[in-house]
Amino acid sequence: MQDSTPYAVGIDVGGTKTHLRAFADGEDLVDRVRSSNGWRPHDSGAAADWLAALLTDALPPGVRPSALAVGGHACETPRQCAGIRAALQDRLGVPALVVGDAELLVPAAGLDQGVGLVAGTGSVAVGRRSDGAPVQVGGWGAVLGDEGGAAGLVREAARAVWAAHDRGEESDALATGLVAAFGVAEVPALGAALEAAADVSAEWGRRSPAVFAAAAAGSPLARAVIAEGGRALAGLVVRLAARGVRVDDVVVAGGTVLAQPALYEAFTAALAESLPGARPQPLRVPPVEGALALARSLL
Repeated sequence: MQDSTPYAVGIDVGGTKTHLRAFADGEDLVDRVRSSNGWRPHDSGAAADWLAALLTDALPPGVRPSALAVGGHACETPRQCAGIRAALQDRLGVPALVVGDAELLVPAAGLDQGVGLVAGTGSVAVGRRSDGAPVQVGGWGAVLGDEGGAAGLVREAARAVWAAHDRGEESDALATGLVAAFGVAEVPALGAALEAAADVSAEWGRRSPAVFAAAAAGSPLARAVIAEGGRALAGLVVRLAARGVRVDDVVVAGGTVLAQPALYEAFTAALAESLPGARPQPLRVPPVEGALALARSLL
């Protein structure tokens, strides 16, 4: 028998895990976390099929969503998100909204407008102009960008160590930490180790604790890398402001920036210098709360 209760469903599809919540009758009725394996955001049909299968698996028998909002990892442009939304509505026949996962941060914080900044393995910042048009900056991947994210920090740390080696300086804690983290014998071998990564973002990113450990041990190189990472994250917000996004509130999430006080402090200090009126705040609830808030607005 079909349940007629109106269900708002929010889904946060992250790079490694997906979080779904369903809300009805004033309470969360479903709260499910699973792997994001199989998520293909650049194929709208495949993405919609993946989400529909997730709903079938997660919701109780006979339950269909009345409204659905999705924040999708690697859903990078309005056209791409609109394609997934259209395919999803075709399959489900209910109001749906699809945005990039970073766009969940502002509604998750209970705000109507502001900037969502993520610095986990990678880094990205999003906001909306006064006309509602979304703007995203950053998020270009570990090879070209993602400054201030875990993988970008490791890339810049390796560059700093190589430069110090070329200057004939003695290896400091950052050099020894990276050499150990990548399991190589000496600094010159770091290049081949980085280039051998099959999944650059993941494999570089998981070595980022070596950068923070070296900074705690007193490495000037590591501290400079972290400070520059904080400035780069603040620079993302500056770019959004230059493109007409209101940046009064900056909601910050991500396993790197929130887990590493040195990086968060470097970011807030740089932001205060560049945009004194901006108010940064760490996100204290799961981003899926933002997807659920968006879904409830569609009912």
